[in-house]
Amino acid sequence: MKKLSIIGMPMDLGQMRRGVDMGPSAIRYAGINERLRVLFDEIEDLGDIAVGRPEVKIDPNSNLRNLELVAEKNSLLADEVDKIIESGSFPLVLGGDHSIAIGTLTGVSKHYKNLGVIWYDAHGDLNTAETSPSGNIHGMPLAASLGLGHEMLTQLGGFAPKVKPENIVIIGARALDEGEKDLIKEMGIKVFTMHEIDRLGMAAVIEETVNYLKDKTDGVHLSLDLDGLDPTDAPGVGTPVTGGISYRESHLAMEMLAESKIITSAEFVEVNPILDEKNKTAVAAVALMGSLFGEKLL
Repeated sequence: MKKLSIIGMPMDLGQMRRGVDMGPSAIRYAGINERLRVLFDEIEDLGDIAVGRPEVKIDPNSNLRNLELVAEKNSLLADEVDKIIESGSFPLVLGGDHSIAIGTLTGVSKHYKNLGVIWYDAHGDLNTAETSPSGNIHGMPLAASLGLGHEMLTQLGGFAPKVKPENIVIIGARALDEGEKDLIKEMGIKVFTMHEIDRLGMAAVIEETVNYLKDKTDGVHLSLDLDGLDPTDAPGVGTPVTGGISYRESHLAMEMLAESKIITSAEFVEVNPILDEKNKTAVAAVALMGSLFGEKLL
């Protein structure tokens, strides 16, 4: 029996632009339940993790924005994701900014010895307090999941790392900070920048990704940041970067991942309806989820 559990994480504490906390609502409004209902035997929407409207606080020691709150709320998310997997259901998390991946990966990685991660994103999210130009934690979740950074983030769930560098594939990168570039080279993380996507084509990129991950992982998490797409297709994101992946290429990627049957959990993040045009980005997110879960044109 195929069962899906949806959990919203309306958190905007990992960055400075308000509005991304309304992402889960925008995605629901775009018809996620109706779209996915035909693809599963059972769907449960567990509502949202309570985040509230806390004040912005800068940690005086690390200069990180909302450090304690991000850690606390991600801990709640990790527990929920853990329970979903325990129940035999597929966890689908709706963001929120990308700092929520710290919680998702904490909950997911408890269930796998060699978790693979596909990071579909314009950014590497591999910063730490030392390398971050902004102190925004939404630029750090992949680093934290590798065990790099502040221990309140890396030690979430009481263990680190959540994922090994050789089990990560970044797709769509086109805005990397210097510290991130150094880390990618040092750790040997597999990255398909826009250059590779243009040169090889998305079909080859996904084929290579699946072949790279399928034999050495026992589950694969998809973390899809809508800013991985070009801003013409996904304008409602906090950190848009021109020259991104097209809507069509993204559908092909999701369809090929569906065919591969390697994805065991997923999150779609950084939908910001305040910056959007007629909910276009949330609608795109829902359409891509349809493809990821096996929706076909014919």
